[in-house]
Amino acid sequence: MAKAVFQKNQKVWVESVGAWATIDRIVPIWAKGFDEPVRVTYDVGLGREFHAHELRPEDRVEDADGELPGEGWRLMRAKNKWQQEGDCSHHPFPGTYPVVVTDPGDWGGWRTPGAEYDRDPNRMERQARLIASAPRLQAIARELIALVSESPEDAPPVVAELARRAAIIERYVQEIPAAASEGSRRESSAA
Repeated sequence: MAKAVFQKNQKVWVESVGAWATIDRIVPIWAKGFDEPVRVTYDVGLGREFHAHELRPEDRVEDADGELPGEGWRLMRAKNKWQQEGDCSHHPFPGTYPVVVTDPGDWGGWRTPGAEYDRDPNRMERQARLIASAPRLQAIARELIALVSESPEDAPPVVAELARRAAIIERYVQEIPAAASEGSRRESSAA
């Protein structure tokens, strides 16, 4: 029996057309007497349905060691060099500020400027926790997308909508931005 290889809203390369497209609909082909589809095709909005062998998923960005980016992100505390502990007693952790480390060597990542942290430390703490938790939230979203794509007809509408929204965000995260065109670069430098 056939299983879906791609998910709805997934970006794919259509080899025969030579263009990127997004899967609009997964089309199972049923045969009498079978409990599962015998074939699955994909509607990508190009005028006909394509088989899995005609499509190629976009490459997932991986680190040099094969680990997906974000696995191992963690929240650390850095000492505040510009304020004494007594000057910032209103901070959740006086004398320190949050640093989200995205590298195994405890460097690289996200930091907040001291003045911005001092203005609203609770907000900065929340943002740091959110950034450090993003890879785990992404893993949950991917599991939700995979779960719904296995049997989209059986998924409750609310769950299917959540999976659709998660797939849009996942596609945005995985998308590699194109370099600005030469014309737009000239326009911005002239301004």
